[in-house]
Amino acid sequence: MSKRERKRLLRILISAVLYIAAILLPVGGIGRLAVFLVVYGIIGGDILLKALRNILHGQVFDENFLMSVATVGAFCLGEYPEGVAVMLFYQVGEWFQSYAVSKSRRSIAELMDIRPDYANVLRDGQLVQVDPEEVQVGDTVVVKPGERIPLDGIVTEGVSSIDTSALTGESVPRDAEAGQAIISGCINQTGRLTIQVTKEFGESTVAKILELVENASDKKSKSENFITKFARYYTPVVVIAAALLAVLPPLLTGQEFSIWIARALTFLVISCPCALVISIPLSFFGGIGGASRSGVLVKGSNYLEALAATEVIVFDKTGTLTKGSFAVSSIQPEDMAAAELLEIAAHAEDYSNHPIALSIKKAHGKEVDSSRVTDIEEIAGHGVRAVIDGKETLAGNGKLMAREKIHYKPASSAGTLVHLAIEGKYAGYICIEDEIKEDSRQAIQELKAAGIRKTVMLTGDADAVGQKVAGELKLDKAYTELLPADKVDRLEELMGEKSAKGKLAFVGDGINDAPVLTRADIGIAMGGLGSDAAIEAADVVIMTDEPSKIAQVMKISKKTLWIVRQNIVLALGVKGIVLVLGAFGLASMWAAVFSDVGVSVIAILNAIRALNIKKL
Repeated sequence: MSKRERKRLLRILISAVLYIAAILLPVGGIGRLAVFLVVYGIIGGDILLKALRNILHGQVFDENFLMSVATVGAFCLGEYPEGVAVMLFYQVGEWFQSYAVSKSRRSIAELMDIRPDYANVLRDGQLVQVDPEEVQVGDTVVVKPGERIPLDGIVTEGVSSIDTSALTGESVPRDAEAGQAIISGCINQTGRLTIQVTKEFGESTVAKILELVENASDKKSKSENFITKFARYYTPVVVIAAALLAVLPPLLTGQEFSIWIARALTFLVISCPCALVISIPLSFFGGIGGASRSGVLVKGSNYLEALAATEVIVFDKTGTLTKGSFAVSSIQPEDMAAAELLEIAAHAEDYSNHPIALSIKKAHGKEVDSSRVTDIEEIAGHGVRAVIDGKETLAGNGKLMAREKIHYKPASSAGTLVHLAIEGKYAGYICIEDEIKEDSRQAIQELKAAGIRKTVMLTGDADAVGQKVAGELKLDKAYTELLPADKVDRLEELMGEKSAKGKLAFVGDGINDAPVLTRADIGIAMGGLGSDAAIEAADVVIMTDEPSKIAQVMKISKKTLWIVRQNIVLALGVKGIVLVLGAFGLASMWAAVFSDVGVSVIAILNAIRALNIKKL
């Protein structure tokens, strides 16, 4: 609880005690009025000042004006306890609102703590502590255990565990070692790391996240825009209606003005639109906070609302559904053991740092004896020729085998094939594939369970590779061998197939995905390994590389929309009933207090539920 909230709560408690004392004191006449005026000044003085200040600035019709007119009018009619009670309970409602907003902000505000206070820069062999904004690309920074990583970069020395929970929501630390890319905002837990900076602070991951969070409230949903417009016209209408209620019936029926003035004041208290104006934005704010707590940044409540209406999701393949890294999937030898064929391939590819060569060496898992390899010759676009243990060995694609007139069996495997031949005789092939992410299957299953009508994949890969991935993940459709411009064309076709109210989301991570992310109704970027262009173009950023987070944020959006609808029905329903009763004199000022403050508190507490994502 903030200092401001504690002060307001203390003022409410003091006023409540004095209010009870004023009712119990055996004082009448001017003395009774004086006691209640003191209590009223303590609990409602700030509201009167706000109303007066707003009137001077031309902002007449707001809740401060309604509360001031209603309570001052009650005092004029001699209803001192009722006048103080309205202001007291109104302040209780305001406190609940303030507390709820603080609670909703807390999960988002935790992201603000990811901003590093300093960076240890290595200069002339000495560590110098500077502001992260002063560090340049190419500088070397040292991060000690317990410190926050100040800028994006590449680890050059050291091994450590990294706490990424503030960015990704993951509780399990990630390992970091030399050669690995690392992002700012995470906490170094165990070892000392030396990092070469690759981005200035303004372009770093932490700076972009902070910018997204700060701007999230600027993009309002349709529901919020409706409530804003509704309140703009609703408040002056009810003030005019209350004035007419106070004047016309006495003139037409000859009844006393005091009766209808009291009803008009009750009508004003009932009509205050606090429950709607407060709870709707708060619900969306809570939903965005809940999403950020699970490692998903939503750039505005309009996108959170749109996610609930999504019926088609289109995926990029590499880096989104697959890891974007190669691994040996099968070994098919001819007249030798699979381990022997893999060993020969690892020696032939020893000199290369190409991802395919690295995957073969990783699968081999043993130290390569470079003394066994001589006369290495790279054949561009084909492969490599080398002498291993005195035998001429070829390792490469089918074009290399055809060029050297070596008869080989074309394979139907969906992946990159490395064929090998020894002394002019075909020895077999190794199939290398981009690995599917562990939770991609789960993601597709959960999305379909969440009501997604169609799942599609767009990829530039060969048809056999794309169709195999689509089949394993049980996607509804896969378009393969696409250029970036082709992806936009296919997306346009798919957008034409969705319903009028339905939305289409595209999920990608690469720089060539930016045009498609922009064109889709909702662009979702995989932020863990995603490019800056993709993250910039996207409306939703997943700070991990887990596609299953998409289903989770969709559940959050649907829950948030359900809470918004509940609050709208509750507020309008109760107010409508009590307004009618108040106009006919059947609702007291106490009923008016409940219809305003009571409904507001219930709606606010309901809105806080959007923050709770544990059950999702």
